[in-house]
Amino acid sequence: MTASTHAAHLAQLNVATLRHPLDDPRIAPFVEMLEPVNAAADDTPGFVWRLVEEGTADATGLRPAGENVIVNLSVWETQEALWDFTYRSGHLEVMRRRREWFERHVEAHMVLWWVPAGHLPTVDEALERLAYLRAHGPSSRAFTFTSSYTAAEAAQDLRSVPPARPEPTGRSVRPASAGDAAAV
Repeated sequence: MTASTHAAHLAQLNVATLRHPLDDPRIAPFVEMLEPVNAAADDTPGFVWRLVEEGTADATGLRPAGENVIVNLSVWETQEALWDFTYRSGHLEVMRRRREWFERHVEAHMVLWWVPAGHLPTVDEALERLAYLRAHGPSSRAFTFTSSYTAAEAAQDLRSVPPARPEPTGRSVRPASAGDAAAV
């Protein structure tokens, strides 16, 4: 995990329903972008952690939200860091082309929430936040870029976060930084 002076970090989950299986040639351009986009995320200032499947470099093999649904779960020091990566980096090309590879969602497919620095959210926790957003709309507990809340506004929710525990179905990617002796 990168060294951070922030008391809270921003967690994000997004889910995407595949139009075709990952090994289908129509999805190949997306699959080819995975490694460079993930590497760019890992090197982005403010990146803290992302979920990956054990023995792989990404989380596309994990299917906790359905057989044709892939998940992306990560943690960032600030909302600005996540925004910059999402909309001001090579990731934007994936966003522009997403309709080629993914179905349009009729309900929320992305959720943001604040976690105490050092807490690594589980997939179950992330899916619960997405379900909460879908059921109740944006709040300090679960929100989006367009209806965001600050860590201070989410202080009550931060106190209710369970202690960090390892993700049973995946491992984390923690880029080495000047403050890290070892990185996974």
